[in-house]
Amino acid sequence: MRRPQRRGAAKQNRLREVDEIRLLNEWIDAGKPLPGTKPPPPSKSAGPRQPRPLESGEHPEYGACTLFDELPLSQKTKDALRKKGFTEMSEVQRAALPHALCGRDVLGAAKTGSGKTLAFVIPVIEKLYRERWGPEDGVGCIILSPTNDLAGQIFDVIKDVGKFHNFSGGVIVGKRKGIEQEKERVNSLNILVCTPGRLVQHFNETANFDCSQLQMLVLDEADQILDHGFKSQVDAIISQIPKIRQTLLFSATQTKSVRDLARVSLRDPEYISVHEEARTATPDTLEQYTMIVPLEQKLNMLWSFIKRHLNSKTIVFLSSVKQVKFVFEVFKKLRPGIPLKCMHGRMLHVVQQAVVADFNEATSVLFSTDVSSRGLDIKNVDWVVQVDCPESIDNYIHRVGRTARYNKKGKSLLFLCPEEEAMVEKLRAAESKIPIHIRKPKAEQLEQISQNIASVLVKFPNLQELGKRAFVTYLKSVHHKKVFDLSRFSAEKLAAYAASLGLPVTPAIRFKNHKKNVPKKDMDDIDKKQMKSSSISEVIINPQANSNLTMDDGDDDILYPKKPTADASMDDGLDDVLRPKESTTYTKTKENVTELGRPLKKKKLKINIHRPVGTRVKYDDEGNAIPPLASVAEEVASEPVVHKDKISQRYAEMLREMQEHDKEDKLEHKKSLREKKMQKKLKLKRKRQETQAGSDEEDSGSDSDRDQNAISKGKKRYFNSDDEGDEAALKDGDVLAQQEALALKLLSKMHS
Repeated sequence: MRRPQRRGAAKQNRLREVDEIRLLNEWIDAGKPLPGTKPPPPSKSAGPRQPRPLESGEHPEYGACTLFDELPLSQKTKDALRKKGFTEMSEVQRAALPHALCGRDVLGAAKTGSGKTLAFVIPVIEKLYRERWGPEDGVGCIILSPTNDLAGQIFDVIKDVGKFHNFSGGVIVGKRKGIEQEKERVNSLNILVCTPGRLVQHFNETANFDCSQLQMLVLDEADQILDHGFKSQVDAIISQIPKIRQTLLFSATQTKSVRDLARVSLRDPEYISVHEEARTATPDTLEQYTMIVPLEQKLNMLWSFIKRHLNSKTIVFLSSVKQVKFVFEVFKKLRPGIPLKCMHGRMLHVVQQAVVADFNEATSVLFSTDVSSRGLDIKNVDWVVQVDCPESIDNYIHRVGRTARYNKKGKSLLFLCPEEEAMVEKLRAAESKIPIHIRKPKAEQLEQISQNIASVLVKFPNLQELGKRAFVTYLKSVHHKKVFDLSRFSAEKLAAYAASLGLPVTPAIRFKNHKKNVPKKDMDDIDKKQMKSSSISEVIINPQANSNLTMDDGDDDILYPKKPTADASMDDGLDDVLRPKESTTYTKTKENVTELGRPLKKKKLKINIHRPVGTRVKYDDEGNAIPPLASVAEEVASEPVVHKDKISQRYAEMLREMQEHDKEDKLEHKKSLREKKMQKKLKLKRKRQETQAGSDEEDSGSDSDRDQNAISKGKKRYFNSDDEGDEAALKDGDVLAQQEALALKLLSKMHS
């Protein structure tokens, strides 16, 4: 009897779902907002209100609602949202959800920490539910994320919202570990959260991977995904999925480029920018400060800041992986009094997740690259410290967005060199709308730790090479940011910065001028100017030997380090290390230098590896073919290989040299014996004098007798040791001379 009851209950559930989906579709069609409309701001005086129950056949408009229960959502989604405590919508959710639920493409931009993830997760769940999507239907939605951590956080939100639904989903990030299991299950997933590279990998390698029925494509942090770094991957993905689909793009700094939007085939998108008219581009609860700090004082300032904020949860941003590793390891050895953690893109995804989980639980300091600047949702971050200047305004906004999330308070601090002071004006510009205040550092509170860092590098030599890499990668990042001209860094400033890292010697940097996309006429003018001046196209600059860094005007100067040392393999990766120098000097001759003054490249010989061996034919003067080995045999036989006269002459010279060295060694040996004997005599003489002086002062006769006996014994040993030493030395010398003569005699017989 139980089986029919179960079948009956399942049938009732299916019928209930069919009725709910029919009512939802009618509601969405009847109450959808007009294209281009935005919801009015909610009235604060009324306060939160409860949704009234809907009557049968009633389809109210939902374009201006403020509660999730007022939206045309399935009961399972509403129950999941209510269980997680989501009742009232944020600004970006109020603006984006009505348009996304009715099937329109959305291009959303909102401040960090404003709830953008729910704004696209809810439409994804509802779209698949209304389409009655199942495991046999395959992939129905793809969500692209630029980083592994952000993809994991999106998948966690999907599990929360879709808790009562029956969809299958998965997150594909990281490297190739477990790819065989992914290939077996990827076709049965309804919702796929992944990075662009991993999705392209399955398109290329997984058999029968089909996305022809795809309903939705979502790009989180779309400005970064549409950037040049993911260009080829995004183009490959767009070519493999259907053009008729719903597309959602969300980011804190959204792009409006027509070319980028055309690449993802957006159809009349709704541009949602709830903070476009806001007074600031960053959260209102965020306090932003900057300090003008000399380059050589940055680590001292960072250490002093950490020591004064031991009870604050802080994220410290640095430019490169090598800098993060170096500062983390050195500060960990110095022990500031607060737990330290580090995070960068070279870590495995599992390790990154563990670091984020630990940082979420306790107060600590996290040293990180920009891998954690986007989408990372960490609770209660008090400070965001940017030791190095960000590459752009958008990057700055994403960095400081790790704090002051969801209307909570937070603070940020930016260190700028005097050469980077122009960045303050860019942040304060009208289009940026970032209110940042300048603070002057207090010299009396600044702790100097350069000597301590140098001591750590002496104690742990492996950190010294890491410090050199950190030095080089920082200069590389400065050059690529182009915030200021690198030539303004004098050799003294670079030497001071290297000393602040604890390095005993400033690493030498090579500046190489690349002239790309320059007309031939301009190229000739540049090269003539260089030939007249003292600088050449490639210059090795040692900061300790030059007072200024000389660069050619109008050229694109790129940094290269010196050739790495033998222990440079200590590091685990060289992706962010510049190309090593192959040659330091060039001889300007007609054979190896072109007319422009640059060395010629040697042409590589193309060898046919499939050519049969030994088939080359040589000819003599009369034109007759010569066998392959005949010419070699003639060359070998033309002159004897072994010359016995030369060998015997060489041995005779070696014998004479050995005899001369033998005489010198004997003289040195005799001289050393004579010196030892004289030292021994002087020592005994001083001892005898001391003993006699002591005996004169003593009154006891028995003591005097004992001293006299000691002196007499000493005298006896002195005179006897003198004679015996001579005899022993002579005897040793005779034995040594006999042995050497015997060895020389045997050697001469052997080679005669």
